Amino acid sequence: MSTTDTITETQKIRGDALAKDVRQAVAARAAVLTAAGLKPKMAVILASEDPASLSYSQAKQRTAAQLGIELDIHDLGSDTTQERLEETCRALSRDVTVHGILLELPLAPHLHGDRALDLIAPAKDIDGMTAYSMGLIATGREDEALTSATAQACIMLAETRGSVAGKQVAVIGRGRTVGRPLASMLVNRHATVTVCHSRTRDLAAVAAECELVFVAIGRAHQIGRAHVRAGQILIDAGINYLNGKLVGDLDAAAVEGLAAALTPVPGGVGPLTSALIFQNLIHAAERQQADLTTR
Repeated sequence: MSTTDTITETQKIRGDALAKDVRQAVAARAAVLTAAGLKPKMAVILASEDPASLSYSQAKQRTAAQLGIELDIHDLGSDTTQERLEETCRALSRDVTVHGILLELPLAPHLHGDRALDLIAPAKDIDGMTAYSMGLIATGREDEALTSATAQACIMLAETRGSVAGKQVAVIGRGRTVGRPLASMLVNRHATVTVCHSRTRDLAAVAAECELVFVAIGRAHQIGRAHVRAGQILIDAGINYLNGKLVGDLDAAAVEGLAAALTPVPGGVGPLTSALIFQNLIHAAERQQADLTTR
């Protein structure tokens, strides 16, 4: 197809149904752990100026209760010190009753996220953001790591349209949260991956060569019709607010009738990511239980 060709309708790849399946499996596994005397517990750390972060965490807390999981919110406030943030990460890493730790990003501007993240015990790193976890993924040892829930969600949704193996794929964005782990995970699944970013020359031409495009740049509606060719599958990991509405990094309305399929925002990557965080927690708890029984 040429870049001027259109298709009849752009299909929507929703994450709701997959998220429901994941939550059901999580609840069943949580019940097994609880019956064995280990109540799965997640700790969420907040140190942000963004009031939405607390709302997101409280929503996770409600979901956790429905799944048979305990979730504690440690809200340090936007004026907390780096020292207090780091000590909280250390203390929760040592706490044997906590099985997973989630540091909500972004942090307040004066705080250093990388330093805090790398104090989280890798066995409790349920969003796969420590250097240890990312190193395992990058070296092809993904089965030993806890991996980014967002990256997992992106791949699961893409693979509803077929395996990524052998496909030409673009990842637009190279951030620690999504782009970097996603690129490595795609390589591990035998995709041919091009990573694009703010210094990529002629982004539209580079992305046009790819069948599948993942967008994770954190800017509302930055990818539009000029960046997309007919027939592509677009996975949008963006979460932004624009004029009071939740929108993605992709301008979905602009590419309607051009892209073959895309993930909507809201309703695409987000719901599945939220469910997979709890799946990662259960996986971490099961590993910790197994370690205890072999000592």
